[in-house]
Amino acid sequence: MRTWGPLTAVCLGTFMLLLDVTIAVVALPDMARSLHASLSDLQWVMDGYALALAALLLGVGAAADILGRRRVHVVGVVVFATASLLCGLATGPGMLVAARGVQGLGAAAMFATTLPLLGSIYQGRRRSVALGVWGAVSGAAAAVGPVLGGLLTDGPGWRWIFYVNLPVSVVAVWLTLRVVPESHGSRERKVDWAGTVTFAAFAAALTYGAVRAGQQGWSETGTLVALGAAVVALAGFLAVELRGADPLLDPRLFLKPAFSGVMVGALAFNAAAFSLLAYDSIWLQTMLGMSPVRGGLVFLWLSLASFVVAAAGGRLLHGVSARITVGGGLLVVGAGQFCMAFLGAGSTASALVPGLVLVGVGTGLVSPGIAGAALAAVPQERAGMAGGAVNTFRQLGYALGIALYGTVLTSRMQDTLPHDAAHALAGGAAGALRGAFSEHALRSAFASGLNTAAVLAGVTAAVAGVLVLALVRTPRTTAGQPPKAPRTTADAASGRPR
Repeated sequence: MRTWGPLTAVCLGTFMLLLDVTIAVVALPDMARSLHASLSDLQWVMDGYALALAALLLGVGAAADILGRRRVHVVGVVVFATASLLCGLATGPGMLVAARGVQGLGAAAMFATTLPLLGSIYQGRRRSVALGVWGAVSGAAAAVGPVLGGLLTDGPGWRWIFYVNLPVSVVAVWLTLRVVPESHGSRERKVDWAGTVTFAAFAAALTYGAVRAGQQGWSETGTLVALGAAVVALAGFLAVELRGADPLLDPRLFLKPAFSGVMVGALAFNAAAFSLLAYDSIWLQTMLGMSPVRGGLVFLWLSLASFVVAAAGGRLLHGVSARITVGGGLLVVGAGQFCMAFLGAGSTASALVPGLVLVGVGTGLVSPGIAGAALAAVPQERAGMAGGAVNTFRQLGYALGIALYGTVLTSRMQDTLPHDAAHALAGGAAGALRGAFSEHALRSAFASGLNTAAVLAGVTAAVAGVLVLALVRTPRTTAGQPPKAPRTTADAASGRPR
């Protein structure tokens, strides 16, 4: 128990927090009907969680080094469980969105301490095994999310996608307190609260501006104010980080082409690979009449392809540069999105399958190597910062993708439908529109919106793939000397040498 108990405890938390990124995807139509939620409400149900996770990950990780990683992890699980209960009890979209934001805070505390805890407990071969199990659990959470969400939504109801976290949280807290030893990082380090606040303000304002643009237009006053606030917050963040003694994210790292390339890849990866799944799910259920379970099973093609490629790639692609696997994987993700850009009024779920398989293949190539590429692009003393940054950029990309692609989706729909009808259709209210518009008109509008959004997602991934291939280079070594192996994320986060 004491050997693998800590791994079990940490993996329970990881599974829950990553599961909640995708589990709500197939429940969105039921949420909309139950809570009378609009499209922007549904976008914030997804984005509230991802934004809180992205904005607070680095700051909470720094605080955990000082306060104690186990302590912060347990507090995170308790906050996550409490917010999950509130999500399940939500009486309206506002309460659900707020609870999802708090859930993201708890998830940030859990995620930021996961790898440092493993790095402080396991050494040598056991550490490699532990990281392998942790990676498998992370992949399984993404794969199981849509299917489990469909089963719960079809069965006891969508609220149970949140209630299911409660018993798992109780076990995770009990096990963590019993078998996981406390650990700290550098206690001389100070928490960069100014950087945390300004980065959170930047991410929130930018996402809000993108969501509002879908409702009111890009030139509307509120949209411009939000985007202007994002620019001001970003400038404040850069000023704080350049002057701070213990910055969350040193802007000077972006002067390194390899680091910039990896961050662009991380941002684009989650946006292009996963953000459109929410709108695909709404299309499958409201236009094609599929149940949440059947809709969730469609996404299993992506999950299975990702799992197979990641497992096989670990052996077949050993030693291949991350420049090739990450850059090439992003190009495959882009190709998958282009394949899904040919929907029509008569299309069925099978039209998505080739594209989902390709996106899964690309995901299987990108996911295993992108964190290592970030660590290899910076000096060892900045490796912990780089590891946190790549996870932050991935979650931020997911949040921005949901906002931007939703705006593109509804804008394209408005070529054939009135503004309010387009937003209602994208938000899952097709039933209320069927008396005013023909089935063919509704299907054509939704398909054209998805096609345009998929093209943009494909371009996002392709451009990022090219930039990674151009900017990320394998370090040259002195003749006769082997290349220096990068530290793992756990090595970096724990502050231990390899």
